[in-house]
Order: sequence, then structure tokens, then C-alpha cells
Amino acid sequence: QVQLVESGGGLVQAGGSLRLSCAASGRTYAMGWFRQAPGKEREFVAHISWGGSITYYGDAVKGRFTISRDNAKNTVYLHMNSLKPEDTAVYYCAGSKNYISDSSEFSYNYWGQGTQVTVSS
Repeated sequence: QVQLVESGGGLVQAGGSLRLSCAASGRTYAMGWFRQAPGKEREFVAHISWGGSITYYGDAVKGRFTISRDNAKNTVYLHMNSLKPEDTAVYYCAGSKNYISDSSEFSYNYWGQGTQVTVSS
């Protein structure tokens, strides 16, 4: 069983940046980031394939967020720029058993505990 641990969340002003990290206890394949704001459903944020060559993003974050990975460190990152108050949420890292996955949370097998990101206006 792979365990995922997120870090890097916090409080930031609108327009600022944060970098989230997700460290895996073992080898992971495709990885994703999701988020969930209070009272809302979990939302897809970003995906990266095992080799890192295939990435895609949710419409709300395109052009502002970048997902990357370092397989030597079993770590995935989410670089968040131009943050907005509506980006406030708990951000979850997710891991798939497949080399490529998709935007559905049901396609992921492992989940982290989440890290809070709060963007003030």
C-alpha cells in the first residue's frame, strides 16, 4: 500500500504563489491533484503521467498551476501561481496504478490526507 503525504499548504494573499509537494512511500505511476472547498464536491486540478510527458489541468487552474514530478524522489509537485480566493480548498494528492490516468477521482487508488490552502483577498 502506497502512502501519500502532502505538504506546502498555507495562507497566502491573492496573486501570490505556493508550491505543494506530495511524497510517496513507494513507487507511483500516474499522479493527480484534486481539491475540495467547503460545501463543494471534490474537483480535479491536475494530472501527470508516470514519465511526466502527459499533463492536463482543470479549466479553473489552466495557465496558473503547473504539475511536475521527480521520480527519483517519489515526489509530485503542484506549483500554484496567481492564486485567487476561489482557490481556497483542501488539496489532495492522488496516485494511480496506471501509467496514465484521467480527471476522475475514481481512477485513482491512493490518496493523501490533504493540505489546506487559503487565499485571502
